[in-house]
Amino acid sequence: MKERVNALQVALNNEMKEHEFYLKNAERTKNPVGKAMFMQIGGEELEHYERLKQLHANWEKDKKWPATVPLKVKDTVIKSVLKDAAQKAPKTIKGDADDLKAIRTAIEFEGKGAEYYAKLREQVSDPQEKAFFNLLANIEHEHYVSLKDTEEYLTDPVSWFRKKENTGLDGA
Repeated sequence: MKERVNALQVALNNEMKEHEFYLKNAERTKNPVGKAMFMQIGGEELEHYERLKQLHANWEKDKKWPATVPLKVKDTVIKSVLKDAAQKAPKTIKGDADDLKAIRTAIEFEGKGAEYYAKLREQVSDPQEKAFFNLLANIEHEHYVSLKDTEEYLTDPVSWFRKKENTGLDGA
């Protein structure tokens, strides 16, 4: 029981740190694609924080998985954010060294976040709890994949566009 509350406290701290990191970098970057990605993921991390805060409060009070707190989180729309932002941005603007450093830092902690929630999912038996941690693990993994895609875009936007535009030419 105490282990679960401690795990939730770690998750809360991580989600808030990530939220603040994304907002700081959204403000800093001049790259429209980086800005859009940082804003979107920052907002999603804040939502995760709020849900985990509800869950943590309930665990502290009732010592069990809450029956009444709605603990669903919205699915991520991160893939469409990258695609839309990239379509609107000039096709030749690369990210600067700070953008790439921020993206690579974010890739690292999103990967760790996905692993952390997957580990929590495996440690629980309640189906609702398992589903909740599975959802968070999947969303963090989607963030990871989208950030890898953003890294590729910021490194070489021309090749990124060529690769994305060619995906539909074979009729697939």
